[in-house]
Amino acid sequence: MKKVFKWLGIIVLLLVMLIVGGISYVNYALPNVGDAKDIKIQATPERIARGEYLATSVAVCMDCHSTRDWTKFSGPITPGTLGRGGDAFDKNLGFPGNFYAANITPHALKDWTDGELFRAITTGVKKDGSAIFPVMPYHYYGLSDTDDIYSIIAYIRTLPEQANDVFESKPDFPFSIIMHTIPHKGTSHSKPSQSDSVAYGGYLVTMAACVECHTKVDDKMKLVAGTEFGGGREFNLPAGTLRTPNITMHASGIGAWDRQTFISRFKTYSDSNYHSPELAMTDFNTIMPWTMYGRMTEADLSSIYQYLKTIKPIDNKVEKFTPKPHKVAAK
Repeated sequence: MKKVFKWLGIIVLLLVMLIVGGISYVNYALPNVGDAKDIKIQATPERIARGEYLATSVAVCMDCHSTRDWTKFSGPITPGTLGRGGDAFDKNLGFPGNFYAANITPHALKDWTDGELFRAITTGVKKDGSAIFPVMPYHYYGLSDTDDIYSIIAYIRTLPEQANDVFESKPDFPFSIIMHTIPHKGTSHSKPSQSDSVAYGGYLVTMAACVECHTKVDDKMKLVAGTEFGGGREFNLPAGTLRTPNITMHASGIGAWDRQTFISRFKTYSDSNYHSPELAMTDFNTIMPWTMYGRMTEADLSSIYQYLKTIKPIDNKVEKFTPKPHKVAAK
């Protein structure tokens, strides 16, 4: 009997050592995406202009890294806050911890090299080697044309400095360990010719990470295979539960929309006469940054539409919003 307990003790000890060793490896050896590239990006006027377009209208970096005014429909950016960071992605929204968008103005990035910024955007690894929470869609940015990422970096270097020291992000356990395993090296793809509208539309959809919001996720926040672009992902907002729409060409999605209807849906929000209406906290709102995506060119929106026509239609009629029940005051 003593020998049995002895061997059980040895087995338990070995298991503990394996678990501790594994956690230590994940914590200290990962993420492992290699050193930052030794690059110096030439900030030409053309590159800065391209970067501004991508950062504000396609990749919409400014969606998260600015202050959005949630007292108005679609949360337009508050003037004077571009790049200052601080937007919260916390437990109230269903995230495994409390995460905050970084300040990406020169105030916070003056000590970052261009290579370190490139690595952060395309692999999800910070200057200090730690992992970025993947609400920043670096997996998709890592698939972008290298020169487009260079253009975004050139643009954000021009942002006015904003002294805003953002809260430190704190993931919950066990995601605090899992997070180390998520970043990986990007695999850049050359930007397709704009004359190939389907391929170029797919490129823009990837950079915009449309699939991330317009796809259901499981309890581990992973995309559910087979539901891509079919909508139904839930977001808990102060007024209730928001669900993203089906953007496939099924009748339950946008199958009845023609190209011009699709384009007009976006361009409405870039019209000089449009002003986001003010809302109460109990009113329906959306996280879709319409005023940013609405700045895309009609040609680019047309390409996105052509690409979405190639996606497998998914039968999924989405109830877009369920309001929270109103509390009745006690008499």
